[in-house]
Amino acid sequence: METCLFCQIAKRERPGKIVYEDEQSVAFEDIHPKAPVHILIVPRQHIATLVDANEADDRLLGHLLLVANRIARQVGIADRGFRVVINCNSEGGQAVYHLHLHLLGGRPLTWHPA
Repeated sequence: METCLFCQIAKRERPGKIVYEDEQSVAFEDIHPKAPVHILIVPRQHIATLVDANEADDRLLGHLLLVANRIARQVGIADRGFRVVINCNSEGGQAVYHLHLHLLGGRPLTWHPA
């Protein structure tokens, strides 16, 4: 998608503090962090919402979770604990319509996650 903010960051057409990338995904720091560590993990393939994913995307979805694990270890929050969140559609809190995982940590996280 030409106008998708996250597609543009993944293609390095817009700035973003990228902390990880591979052939399938890109991870970068959230510009409005909700925790000391707040990293967004996005697939390079544009999928608007989790509802738009299908069975053909199962390997990609699993890959994104493994990337979250790798980054949590890389930034030193794996042993202390972290949260992975996927917001879906407007009532679920999704603001950018490109599927993404929020990796949050670096402090005790309480409920309500938003």
